[in-house]
Amino acid sequence: MAAALRPSDWWQRWRRRLSAWDGSRMLLLLLLLGSGQGPRRVWAGQTFEYLKREHSLSKPYQGVGTGSSSLWNLMGNAMVMTQYIRLTPDMQSKQGALWNRVPCFLRDWELQVHFKIHGQGKKNLHGDGLAIWYTKDRMQPGPVFGNMDKFVGLGVFVDTYPNEEKQQERVFPYISAMVNNGSLSYDHERDGRPTELGGCTAIVRNLHYDTFLVIRYVKRHLTIMMDIDGKHEWRDCIEVPGVRLPRGYYFGTSSITGDLSDNHDVISLKLFELTVERTPEEEKLHRDVFLPSVDNMKLPDMTAPLPPLSGLALFLIVFFSLVFSVFAIVIGIILYNKWQEQSRKRFY
Repeated sequence: MAAALRPSDWWQRWRRRLSAWDGSRMLLLLLLLGSGQGPRRVWAGQTFEYLKREHSLSKPYQGVGTGSSSLWNLMGNAMVMTQYIRLTPDMQSKQGALWNRVPCFLRDWELQVHFKIHGQGKKNLHGDGLAIWYTKDRMQPGPVFGNMDKFVGLGVFVDTYPNEEKQQERVFPYISAMVNNGSLSYDHERDGRPTELGGCTAIVRNLHYDTFLVIRYVKRHLTIMMDIDGKHEWRDCIEVPGVRLPRGYYFGTSSITGDLSDNHDVISLKLFELTVERTPEEEKLHRDVFLPSVDNMKLPDMTAPLPPLSGLALFLIVFFSLVFSVFAIVIGIILYNKWQEQSRKRFY
């Protein structure tokens, strides 16, 4: 009969078993135990998925600050709290943002956003909402939900206040998306309607359960879904094929308040890399792009302004123009004199 193991012997055996696991098994175990709080969906063609730590944010919010060593930078009135990062408080004329310092070079990805919007305002007496960004430039304050206008990249807006007076088709709060190559302005007076790719109503204010938004980019296909009903199920909001986003852009989120306000809180941002199968034809089709675009949407061409001429260049242009003019006049006079001479000879 085998002797009973002492607690110390049992612990040593368990440690040996743990050490026998390689890193990939441990990673798989962590994923199976759960890498996100929101619901998951199985997608055709997906072979593996893992959480990208350098682009993700969760409690206790380590690596968040204003220093150069932080993975996430705060801007404006944004502040780190125990259970969330508050972009703006429920106060007038506040602006805040949270930006990742590491550019994302993934081809296919999914960003899951856990957020909360709440405040004292009733009915339409609250605003203005928050935005999630994947853009070329970061930490650029501006009027578009706290970010710069004429941005380059993707913006997803959770708009809580209708600026357009005659709102008949939309019910707010409203989620919309916009792709910009730097040539378009966000139309606040019309709530971004002229440039939006699509949208849906999303009643997200003052809820007593978790609210999630997911942005998925796979094979030039942009999908935005939400879980705002407390059912742990994704509900479709926006689906747009032919969206071309360059790699190497930055993730961020921002918010702004004006005369009306709300608390805009971000609880977590979790990025997943999606490994999908591609045919040789798809590999050729899905080559890297250098400027955001949408296949079925004409964005104005970006024409860089010509640099101003230097003094030397302007002098050379004027000088050679005068030389060419004098040369043309001399040639013209010579040809005219020859023509007159030939005319006199024919006359005599």
